[in-house]
Order: sequence, then C-alpha cells, then structure tokens
Amino acid sequence: MKNRLLFKTVSLLIVMALLMLGLSMIQDVVKDRIRNHDYAMQSVVSSLAGSQTLIGPALVQSCTETTSTTNGKKVEYNTREFQRTLLPDSVNHDANAKMQERSRGLHHINTYVLHDQINASFANATHYAQLPKPSEPNAVVRCKKLYIAFALSDPRGIRSATLQANGQELSVESGTSLERYSKGIQAEVDSSLLNKPDGLNIALKLQLLGTEQLAFTPIATENKVTLTADWPHPSFGGSFLPSRHEVTGDSVTAHWEISSLATSASTAFNRQQALCNADYDASDSAYVATATAAARDHDNSGPCLETMNTEFVNPVNIYSLSERSTKYGILFVILTFVAVGLFEVMKKLRVHPVQYLLVGSALCSFFLLLISLSEHLGFATAYALAASSCVALLAFYASHILGSIKRGLPFAIAISALYGLLYVLLQLEQTALVVGSIALFAVLALVMICTRHVDWYAFGRSDSDAPATAAAEKELP
Repeated sequence: MKNRLLFKTVSLLIVMALLMLGLSMIQDVVKDRIRNHDYAMQSVVSSLAGSQTLIGPALVQSCTETTSTTNGKKVEYNTREFQRTLLPDSVNHDANAKMQERSRGLHHINTYVLHDQINASFANATHYAQLPKPSEPNAVVRCKKLYIAFALSDPRGIRSATLQANGQELSVESGTSLERYSKGIQAEVDSSLLNKPDGLNIALKLQLLGTEQLAFTPIATENKVTLTADWPHPSFGGSFLPSRHEVTGDSVTAHWEISSLATSASTAFNRQQALCNADYDASDSAYVATATAAARDHDNSGPCLETMNTEFVNPVNIYSLSERSTKYGILFVILTFVAVGLFEVMKKLRVHPVQYLLVGSALCSFFLLLISLSEHLGFATAYALAASSCVALLAFYASHILGSIKRGLPFAIAISALYGLLYVLLQLEQTALVVGSIALFAVLALVMICTRHVDWYAFGRSDSDAPATAAAEKELP
C-alpha cells in the first residue's frame, strides 16, 4: 500500500479490534468472579440464614362456621373456614445487630446476630376471648386455639426466643398458623390472659442470625423501631426511610416511627399479601414454593406488605468497581493512542502498529491485574500496584519507541494522569458523568491546540510522491 496514512489507519483499526476483543475477555473474567461471589453468598445463605424480615406479632385464630340447611328429609351442612387476626395497637422494636464476617474462599459475606426486644400491646384483645358471632342464625362457629404468631422470612436463623404475655411466660413452638406467613414462631395464649383491664401486652426476646439485610413490617397502629449496629455503612431502603439516624466511625443508630395512617401494611397483612421486598421471596427456595402455592388462594391485586429495610453493605465493592473500570477500557486505549500519535506527529517519529498493539496490551493487562490483586489486597492497594506497574512498563517502553527518556517521561505522566482520573471516576457515582465529560473535552482541546499548525495533507502523500513534491517546491520562484 503506497499511501502511508491509509495503511496506518487500517492497521490501527485492526489493532483496536484486537484490543477490544481482549477487553471483552477481561470483562468476562470479571463477570465470572462476580458470579463466584454470588455463589459464595448463596452457599452461606443455604447453610446459615438469608436476609431477615420480621412480621408481627399478631393474635391468630382459625375457625369454622357450619351452616345446616333442611332439604326435604335431608339436612345439608356447609362448612366455611376462616381465620381471624388481631393486629397490635403498638409495636416497639429495640434491636441491636452485631456483625460477623463469613468467608467462602476469597469471598467475604456480611452476616449479623440480631438481639431484638419486641414489646406489643393489644387493647381490644378481650373480644377474642369469646367466639365470633355466626353469620346466619342456624350457623355454629367453632374455633381452635388462640395463638400469638410472629413470622420470619428465614426461621433457620433463630437461636433463641422467649415470649411473655402479661408477664406470664408462654411455650414457644415452631411455625405459625398464618396462611401465607407460615414460617416463624408462635405460642398458645390462654383466654384468661385476654380479660385483663390493660389488654394483652406481649414481650418477645429474639436472637436471630441473618445475612446482609434486615427488614421490619409496620403492621401495628403505632410502630417504633430503634436499630443499632456496629457497621458504619448502612443502606436504608424499603418503603420508609428512618426518621433520623446517626452514623459514627464504627456504628449506626436508626429510628423509625410509622403510623398506620402512613402505611397500608395492616391491610396487606390481613389480606395475606406478598411482601413488597422481593428479596424475601428470593432468599429461600422453599419459601418461593410456599408463596407460589399461597398466591393461588389469595387475591394479590391489593397492596403489598411494606417494609423498613436496612442493608449492611461493603463501602468498597471490589467486583462492582472492577466491572465499572473495565467499561472505561476502550476509552483508555483510545486516549493512549492519541498521546502516542501526538508524539508521532509533533516529533515526526514513526511508531509501528505492532508497537501500538503492545502499548494497548499493557493497558488491558491493568484491568486483569486489578481484579486479581483486589481479591487479596483490597481495591485501593491493588489499584495502586497495578497502575504503578503499568506506568513503569509503559514509561520504559515509550522511552525507546519515542527515541529518548525526555519524551518517555511526559508520556508516563500522561498515563499516570489517566489512571488518576479513572480512580476519581470510580469513587464518584453521582458526578462521574460530568467529570468524565469535562476531562474528555479538555483532552480534545489539548489535541486541537497541539496540532493546530500540522499540515494533515502531508500525511496523505505516498512515499513515491515525496521526492517529486520536494523538487516541485524547489522550482517555485
């Protein structure tokens, strides 16, 4: 090919395609490490407990109503089953979560031990001491035992539970009589405890294990939750944010105060609706089957059961940061090629496409070093080591392809600035786009300023045209 510019352009396009293929393979490696981390988390969840959602307590009683109808000489009986529930007037959670880090190979998962003191009051419990009135005059209503039910998303995490009703300790058993929220604990309540002047007061002490996320449901008329955890990086979500929270150097304290006027949780609970938090369904495969079966028997068109969520997140997620960094890979390669091209144009050097390929390969290796080292050393340390290694290698190589150390040093400084910019972009989530846009504009402005006197037509001439052009210029008067 006679035209050097065309040959160089095609060669660089081929080099870029090869480097993009290499970057896509590195992205696949990062995604594979993310999948391994997810598998490790599922392994911990399957052998310990998943994220926990606390529902209750509530008074629950299963009843049947039998109606007799005379049809000639025959008597026909129709039986209707129903469940009556009484929600508390107030519920107070005084919860304290102690974090415990679990490991599966190289992967670390945040688990917690929750100590929760739950106090609930039922002012109208007296009505439940008697059988409900039948719907028809000739109907007979029979009810089973009355229970205090407290549902959990994953009862495998229960380490201890003590339940008192008006100061009397009750015998706690596994499971609940609730139709949809069948996992948890319950205790039989004697009807004599319901006839107290002050109503029924429940005190539940619960020690519970969970993984990464904790949620409470505001089913009472007045709901108050105080959560303290020795983890300074909480992420609050669900349907309600804390009314106030304090984060110190090594702990967090959050407060929720939710009235029934602000939530439809009590309605959703009485209708046995699904939780708004999808993680509840996904944390346990057995629950999925139970919830799917229950969904056939319930009308799910109503409101979902709202929650107050707290997630104990890692402040630096090496996998998400590594995945984000690889998305900047092609931009890194292009900017580096621009820097090499500037030296080639300004200093009238000739850099072979193979040398471009080697420089781009060194840039790609940075991302592979980053994900591999960060699993052992932490993200910041791994980033510093990977960036320093690549800058040193590129500075050494650039000093030779550009002809001198004086030319290689500015190139190394430019690459260092790129790595510094990438680190800043990874730390910024809300303003990453504006910072990146300004940086790209600054690079474009620098290229335009540096090449404003370059005769780009000269790069389109073939080697055979050069002597003829020089001779023609000499003949000019």
